[in-house]
Amino acid sequence: MIPVLEQIRVPRPEVGRPRTRPDHLGGDKAYSSRGNRHYLRRRQIKHTIPEPRNQRANRQRRGSKGGRPTGFDRSTYRRRNEVERTINRLKSFRAVATRYDKRAYVFHGTVTVAAIRLWLHP
Repeated sequence: MIPVLEQIRVPRPEVGRPRTRPDHLGGDKAYSSRGNRHYLRRRQIKHTIPEPRNQRANRQRRGSKGGRPTGFDRSTYRRRNEVERTINRLKSFRAVATRYDKRAYVFHGTVTVAAIRLWLHP
């Protein structure tokens, strides 16, 4: 997760440096490591990542040294399903699922065309 976040560069509409930090990050339990959470806190990125049972049990076992429970907003986490479904619908296009294109810009165009088709024909 951290190498991907380090590469984010979203250009601003007018003038200025590109954005390198998202407003909010949502993830599943696989991204719930202590290192990831520390990185997000340090960069002041709000996140919605559930805490797995084993991490929660370990934190509770340590008592006051285990730290506070992580904040978790169920309504925000449920919106992650929309992203997952959209990606699955994009993968229904064979060219997107198998990525025959060698060049990144050609693949980006393929994904864009697939997204436009989904948008026009739900």
